[in-house]
Formats: sequence, structure tokens, C-alpha cells
Amino acid sequence: MNKRIRAFVGIFLLSALLLSGCSKNSTDEPAESDSSSGVSGGASSELSAEPVTFTGTDLEGNTVSSDLFSQSALTMVNVWATYCNPCLREMPALGELAEDYAPETFQIIGIVSDVLEGDDQSLVEKLVQQTGAAYPHLLLNESLYYGLLLDVTAVPTTFFIDGNGAIVDTVIGAMEKSAWEEKINGLLEEG
Repeated sequence: MNKRIRAFVGIFLLSALLLSGCSKNSTDEPAESDSSSGVSGGASSELSAEPVTFTGTDLEGNTVSSDLFSQSALTMVNVWATYCNPCLREMPALGELAEDYAPETFQIIGIVSDVLEGDDQSLVEKLVQQTGAAYPHLLLNESLYYGLLLDVTAVPTTFFIDGNGAIVDTVIGAMEKSAWEEKINGLLEEG
């Protein structure tokens, strides 16, 4: 029981933090890159070589796990919130990017940071439809929180994860489509 309470408090604190506002950098300019770690904006102080692991539920009610990373050379995991205007402004471009690449090369996954599994997801579905962000979106749960979102302090936060499940880069803040393309293509070339 104590473990469940700690998990609930952790998710509650993440939600409260994320509800306090979007990233400090709410324009379409990403935070400056920390060249020593390769993390843009630094959601965590170091990139982890340990694979990200989680299980979650998408908007259709399907169970999704971190095994999905093996389906693409590079996965972009965009953490967003229903109240975050920079998040919503960049989602149409992310929807276009999801269509521009072959799925075995690149895929996008969204994580809705302010809607828990089992909560009413009608607003999320409406926003996804309005923005044309027709890629899978996962609802927040304990596994996602501890597996990936523990160090997230602002939305949007975007993780780039390789086919082995390792985080290769992190960006805090929204960007234009051309900037995302440059980032994606650079990471695919490095990989």
C-alpha cells in the first residue's frame, strides 16, 4: 500500500508541476543545447544507456510497451499537455513528420502528461483530431512516469530514442517543422 501511495504522490507532483505551465521557453525556439551531454535543454543531466521500459495504454485502449522502440531506427517521444499552447501549435507539424518518414526509419509517439489512464480522454481525442497529430498517443500512468517522465520539468519535452530503447537526445520546448527535420535527419545519420 505504501508503494501505491508513493506512486500516486509522484504522479500527482508531476501533474502539478506540469500544470503550473509550459516550458520556460514557450516560443518555437528550443532551449540551448548542452554540448557536453548532447541533451538539448537538459531534461536529465546525462543521457542514459539503459533502455527505457514501460507499459501503457493508447487512446484506442491498446496496451503499448517499450518494445515499440525496436520497430524504428529512431522514435520521437513528444510529452505534451492539453493546456499547453506551444505543444498544440507544434502538433500539426509533428503529424506531418509522422507521415514523411518510413515507419521502420522514424516514428512519433505522444505522451499526454496531464490525463491519467482511466480518466476522461475526450478532450485529448478532440485535440489530436483538431491538430492532425495522427500518431499514437499514450495516457499517463505509473509505468510511464517512472520509466521516462521522472525528470520532466516542462512541456513540451521531446525524447529521441534509438531502436534499442536508449535515449539519444532530449529537447525541451517546441520547434518548427524544419528544425525538427534537421534534428531527426542528424540523429538518423549518426545512428
